[in-house]
Amino acid sequence: MPFLYFPGCTLKTKAKELDAFARQSAEALGVSLTEWEEWQCCGAVYPQAQDEIATRLSAVRILDEARKNESDVLTLCSACHHVIKRINDDIRTNPDMRTKANNYLGLDTPYTGEAHVIHYLEMLRDTVGWDELKKRVTKPLAGRKIGAYYGCLLLRPSAVMAFDNPENPSIMESFIEAIGAEPVVYPYRNECCGGYMALEEKDMVRELCGHIMDAAMQQGAEALITACPLCRYNLQKNAPGHSLPVYYFTELLAEALGVKEPSL
Repeated sequence: MPFLYFPGCTLKTKAKELDAFARQSAEALGVSLTEWEEWQCCGAVYPQAQDEIATRLSAVRILDEARKNESDVLTLCSACHHVIKRINDDIRTNPDMRTKANNYLGLDTPYTGEAHVIHYLEMLRDTVGWDELKKRVTKPLAGRKIGAYYGCLLLRPSAVMAFDNPENPSIMESFIEAIGAEPVVYPYRNECCGGYMALEEKDMVRELCGHIMDAAMQQGAEALITACPLCRYNLQKNAPGHSLPVYYFTELLAEALGVKEPSL
């Protein structure tokens, strides 16, 4: 099961655990991740302007490389997944943008959106399968009550991302069950943590993160998991007075597969 793997910048710096445990777990599951040496930053934020081409080009490059290698692009960071998948949709559906991007890159064969962008969680669900993942678990996280925090970027806009039901997602709860823990469903698990507004509107972000943490704790969660480095940062740093730990989902996956020491 080979994939062209796009880690993204943050996974090389502040979110090394997200990347390292994903690689270890993939190896344990027999999934091949090939990191393209020439990848560049995805841009971190999806460009809203329709005439903004330059910041879309790095995503088009990785998508074209996947097309050439007849491979899906596997992403891990929520922001990277969001940006690359939406830009792929732009190339598929916007002829003017597609023409300009191909002209800028000078591709021998124009890229028209043929590649598929798959998130690591989707790979676990659709390629490995939850039943098979359960079989591979050697250290089930029995008795642990884990809440899933989705945030915004994996789910919206739902028509393009097609990741899960944006109002009532379940993929992360299914993941929690597969590794032997008890999923805790709580309000605000698919609400925004404040994102980059933490730079200027700290009070607002603290309020948002506080609502998320309060809701999870009231439903009995002992920890939260996420796929987004910025979400993890905000929930840990901008929810004062809350002691609920926040982990990358790959940390608990590696633990359950027996390739990492217990983290809880």
